[in-house]
Amino acid sequence: MTEGLVTGDDGIVRCWWPGDHTDYLAYHDDEWGRPTTDDTRLFEKICLEGFQAGLSWLTILRKREAFRSGFAGFDPVTVAGFGPDDVERLLGNAGIVRHRGKIESTINNAARALEVADEFGSLAAYLWSWEPTGEPRTPGDPIPATTAESTTLSRDLKRRGWSFVGPTTAYAFMQAMGMVNDHMPGCAFHAVVETERSTMVRPTL
Repeated sequence: MTEGLVTGDDGIVRCWWPGDHTDYLAYHDDEWGRPTTDDTRLFEKICLEGFQAGLSWLTILRKREAFRSGFAGFDPVTVAGFGPDDVERLLGNAGIVRHRGKIESTINNAARALEVADEFGSLAAYLWSWEPTGEPRTPGDPIPATTAESTTLSRDLKRRGWSFVGPTTAYAFMQAMGMVNDHMPGCAFHAVVETERSTMVRPTL
């Protein structure tokens, strides 16, 4: 078996990282890397990537429904209107990561997301404008933690007032939302993502 790939009990060859966690396997198979242009999903993901900083994604994944409930389904209009009482409510919610800075960042970023959507027509149009356009990595190339594109996206988001959007967070977001295909060659879902990426209609500015 190629390094970095494993064959599951179901006989499917996958990237190694979901391990044998049922929920993580479902995330790998059905969500990770699938190109997404829905503004609410994009906003949710970039916020949850910020909450992940210093933690594992599996921890965040298992708290995702509590996050969705606490943050009104990550509707940017609603979240942008949250005030101090909402911050205290969320700090008392044991189902999420109770980090004041990240909670306040999510509320701030909701307002910034609305500004971006107003300027570019949608949050998706802005974010997808940062999709890498160079040659894909060849088999055997290591998957980076950051790229030039994620660094530039991070810098622009921060310039616009976003927070908890460093280059590593930005690249994890790009991977998850299908702006790059980092399923390893040989993973059964690499070709699935390639097909979806090749047929999707990119949002336009």
